[in-house]
Amino acid sequence: MYDILVYLFENYYTPQACPKAEVLASKLAAVGFEDEDIDDALSWLRDLASTTEHCVTLGAVHPHAHQASRLYTDDEYQALGSEAIGFIMFLESSGSLPTAYREILIEAAQSARHSPLSIAEIKVLALMVLWSQQAEVDHLVFEELLADDQKRPFH
Repeated sequence: MYDILVYLFENYYTPQACPKAEVLASKLAAVGFEDEDIDDALSWLRDLASTTEHCVTLGAVHPHAHQASRLYTDDEYQALGSEAIGFIMFLESSGSLPTAYREILIEAAQSARHSPLSIAEIKVLALMVLWSQQAEVDHLVFEELLADDQKRPFH
């Protein structure tokens, strides 16, 4: 799934440039991705869209939420792992991950099929959340998101 997400980022300038799910699935299969990975990626993207709609609405209702500290539950720690949470905190403290986007990322990361997430996996998910929101990201943070720490051990 992660390789597909990276492929989408590299090949489509914006989420709106992506074709509809059925066409995208065909294109991904033609490139050589496995059907199960395609289904997982498309499902994750649908969940991302749903979570985004909910979190952006909450952000509009509670515009000063960015002033509050985020406490992670035990379930979130188990699902994400301390390394991923540390990276999320880094993105947030750098100003690259606004509160609503942080919540979108946490929800998206919790829907991964395994836990805890590796740093490479959380970077891909963070990149996709920011890409889906067409967020402007500082150049150095962008480079950190693209850094290939572990030669992409995705399956």
